[in-house]
Amino acid sequence: MPTKSELQQQIAELKMDYINLQGDIEKLESTGHADSVAKAEERLSNMEKQLAELNKQLAALS
Repeated sequence: MPTKSELQQQIAELKMDYINLQGDIEKLESTGHADSVAKAEERLSNMEKQLAELNKQLAALS
């Protein structure tokens, strides 16, 4: 089981990746890459699920 510190670090890293991916999606949308946008949005959805799970684990430790 990860420690509280490890969970917080994973959450911070995932949030940064999420923000970067949002920026990538904006660029892809502006250049008309619909297939890539759909794949990136799917990745965002998966990241949201991971964040929810990590936050649940963190809450259980608190």
